[in-house]
Amino acid sequence: MSVVRELSPGWLLDHLSFINKISYELHQHHEPCCSKNEPTSSVHLDTLHMDSMSSFGASATCIASTTNPENDDGGNCEMFIQKYVFRSELFDVTKPYITSAIHKECQQSYEKEDLVNDVKKEISISANGKKRKRCVVFNQGELDAMEYHTKIRGLILDGSSQLIQEGLKSGFLHPLYEKWDKYSEPITLPLDTCNLSELCEMAKHLPSLNEMELQTLQLMEDDISVTEQDLFSRIVENNSSFTKMITLMGQKYLLPPKSSFLLSDISCMYPLLNCKKTYDVIVIDPPWQNKSVKRSNRYSYLSPLQIKQIPIPKLAAPNCLVVTWVTNRQKHLRFVKEELYPSWSVEIVAEWHWVKITSSGEFVFPLDSPHKKPYEGLILGRVREKAALPLRNAGVKELPIPDHKLIVSVPCTLHSHKPPLAGAW
Repeated sequence: MSVVRELSPGWLLDHLSFINKISYELHQHHEPCCSKNEPTSSVHLDTLHMDSMSSFGASATCIASTTNPENDDGGNCEMFIQKYVFRSELFDVTKPYITSAIHKECQQSYEKEDLVNDVKKEISISANGKKRKRCVVFNQGELDAMEYHTKIRGLILDGSSQLIQEGLKSGFLHPLYEKWDKYSEPITLPLDTCNLSELCEMAKHLPSLNEMELQTLQLMEDDISVTEQDLFSRIVENNSSFTKMITLMGQKYLLPPKSSFLLSDISCMYPLLNCKKTYDVIVIDPPWQNKSVKRSNRYSYLSPLQIKQIPIPKLAAPNCLVVTWVTNRQKHLRFVKEELYPSWSVEIVAEWHWVKITSSGEFVFPLDSPHKKPYEGLILGRVREKAALPLRNAGVKELPIPDHKLIVSVPCTLHSHKPPLAGAW
């Protein structure tokens, strides 16, 4: 279960256990056998490792076991099972990304902001110990960010403290008594990141396919003949009861049973629309534009106009819950609330916050850091249609969504890896 503790402020989550409970098992057998697993999204294989169930095979880290279940004819079939679990070290966040000591030194470099005059007095200390002052005028975005942080600071601090204390009592979080080196480097990933963004970029430059060529591709038993081109810009389904492994650009991915995906650029959504399916919950994590993305050139970002063109109204079932992850930049928050959701006929019902902590219960960034904050937001809304719709669905009870809830968890060190929302409503 991903929820470690639930209190009135929100939830303390164990992201790692949520992933591993899915049970990514590869079944290789001579005759068809049955198994049941929970559906979820695809997982990049390099983020997982094989746990050992027996000493089968040459590798001590390989999960390997054999069973002999009965087949439909009453006979037996031999089955070879490999089980994968997520790398626990990707959640081994023991130190804050910026320690309190470093933040305190930063705090000493400037005085309190004067929001009345929109001016900040900043004091910098030179090598000879002399102080010199300079005035810096805040832009409107910075002022809006300060005002927003002031409004939610108490909520973040008090609610997180309650959940963290429960996590320490239960043993899920562990207090650390040693003094961290304030100049310690941030955690480095033990593996290369996956190439999904490169694959989507490649898909944009492929020739357009006709409607017949874009029909849904169903992965067959032990089908290892599919190529990257077969998977681009089309719905790929694993309708079997077993996990499937596919290879893309030399990297292996696991696709859970009873699941599907669309590997495509945002400009090519019609394969999803052609399925004529609607969804009760849609979660969106747009690549928002920011200075860090521009500097690193890690991925392409979407403009507000491009985000508005996502066909949510056509994909959403009546009263669909739409959840959008948003950065702390006030420009993005206002866009979602004032432009994006109204354009989709989505009514805002709640605003939640994801608070990122270490395994010892510290914020990954100081709460009052003038730069990065230890929290991110998500805006929840419901699709509202014509007035006749509620009459047609009068017998369906709509569950209320509480406002201002916190999701507190140890973040994954993979970039932009969000915590699970299952169990939160």
